[in-house]
Amino acid sequence: QGKFTLLRDTRTDGSFLVHHFLSFYLRAGCKVCFVALLQSFSHYSIVAQKLGVSLAAAQEQGQLVFLEGLKSCLDLLFGEKEQPGESSPLQFLSGSTSDLRALFDFVRVSLTPSAQDSWKGPVLLVDDLSVLLSLGAAPVAVLDFTHYCQMSVCCQLKGNVVVLVHSNEDSEDEENELLVNSLCHHSDLILWTEGLATGFCKDVHGQIKIIKRLSLRQAAEQDLVQIYQYKIQDRNVTFFARGLSAAVL
Repeated sequence: QGKFTLLRDTRTDGSFLVHHFLSFYLRAGCKVCFVALLQSFSHYSIVAQKLGVSLAAAQEQGQLVFLEGLKSCLDLLFGEKEQPGESSPLQFLSGSTSDLRALFDFVRVSLTPSAQDSWKGPVLLVDDLSVLLSLGAAPVAVLDFTHYCQMSVCCQLKGNVVVLVHSNEDSEDEENELLVNSLCHHSDLILWTEGLATGFCKDVHGQIKIIKRLSLRQAAEQDLVQIYQYKIQDRNVTFFARGLSAAVL
């Protein structure tokens, strides 16, 4: 509880980790606010069904609060005007404001427990933060949003925050690299998936670096780093030490 987990991918797609955490927390009985900026609800629902979880049922029961970013963007830019007293979580797209306060308010209201709630600790899941930069949000605004979410969900509500961000060390996108590096400094746990430097292999899809930020809690401690390789299958992911894949053995 109270942990900020950063999912980082480089030269590969780390979205399989998002699907893992979504199904994991729903099965654990946690209240989940899922800010999905990359894919539609049906996409996440199909993958979740393969993992034995029904997003529609979780949404009906009030366990899952789902923000479909793609639909919200279209509604805000091309849809009907908002009703008085209502505001879109992605309000910054309209140009009326430059911060992400509306998005934070959506998260805070969604995860604040009510008297009727019997769910376990709250969880915020974001897929993925890089999209906010592409939509025109400033890096400082995105970092403010994650900071407020961390203070609200992790510190006050004793819940967990899991966010995905894309990175490319050779990229000229300075704003995105600023966001990634800043988030790394504030994360309790970093799961960094990378594509193989040698290129495609049917038996090894990439490697994952697990960084436990012990130095975040105690300045004298060294971060604990573990590296594994993985292969994504239809319903699960196989992890193994480097050099122990089927291609080698």
